[in-house]
Amino acid sequence: MNVKKKPNSLRNRIGSLLPAPIKQSLIWLNHRPAKIHAWLFKAASKGKIPCPDKLFLKWMFKVFTGQKLNLKNPLTYQDKLNWLKLYYRVPLHTKLVDKYAVREWVAEKIGEEYLVPLYGVYERFEDIDFDKLPNQFVLKCTHDQGSVVICKDKEKLDLNAARKKINDGLNKNLFYLCREWPYKNVKPRVICEQYLYDNFIEDAPDYKFFCFNGKPKLIMVNSERRSTSGVKTNVYDLDWNLLSMREQDYPNNPKTDIKPQRIQEMIHLAEVLAKGLPHIRVDFNYVNNKIFFGEMTFFHTGGRTFFQPLEYNSLLGSWITLPEKTP
Repeated sequence: MNVKKKPNSLRNRIGSLLPAPIKQSLIWLNHRPAKIHAWLFKAASKGKIPCPDKLFLKWMFKVFTGQKLNLKNPLTYQDKLNWLKLYYRVPLHTKLVDKYAVREWVAEKIGEEYLVPLYGVYERFEDIDFDKLPNQFVLKCTHDQGSVVICKDKEKLDLNAARKKINDGLNKNLFYLCREWPYKNVKPRVICEQYLYDNFIEDAPDYKFFCFNGKPKLIMVNSERRSTSGVKTNVYDLDWNLLSMREQDYPNNPKTDIKPQRIQEMIHLAEVLAKGLPHIRVDFNYVNNKIFFGEMTFFHTGGRTFFQPLEYNSLLGSWITLPEKTP
């Protein structure tokens, strides 16, 4: 009985012509698409491989939310934040996210008394003269987020760990992580500020004012920031009514936060700093009944996470009036 042999597929024919090492590599790649995808995304988010900003943002949004980013007709808070990253690029914004350069701007707008006392600014970690610093201080990179060293006792400071954390930060460009354009050209430096300690609350919260078209509308309180159980967030309206809104990755604090005595002053200061901006988050620290400017953030969580319940994402999106595209 004659059995007709099926012709080899094109893939098999090509495979038969390949050297064994190349063939094995292709087989390995074919069975590891998830790992390859993760590696490529990580490399793109660090600027290690080229990826156009628009393509990366769509990719990032799909990775983090599982949903498609709407840039043609943005409606939600996250859609509009990512639209602003691409189409509204203003040189002033670079100054506002620079933790050193913004100090001058804040002093002009609301006064130097709201600035955390500064001990020094440095180009390199090696430039820091620790002998001249007080026993307690905070080191921060000026161009990113998270590169912070808190020193409560200079004798117990692990210099090697501090050096590594700061140097790692100096070698990063935060722009690539979420394509937040204001960070792209910030000069990497290190600042040393006073360590803020509240005499009444050991782990004092910070206050984040979400401003839309120059007007504060929401106040997010981040509490228990150094606790073993992790950060808690509560969101209030301007009359300090607790909302059902919460961060995707952080639980609400079951305890209602104490309303700061100077909350109205903070609201006013946030409005002054937010003037003329489509959207900005202005952060303050409140320590021993004193207000200290924290930072300004254009893209909360990089525009890659949702608030819960989901209807808040549409509500906040409706509060942003998108400007004309910049050239």
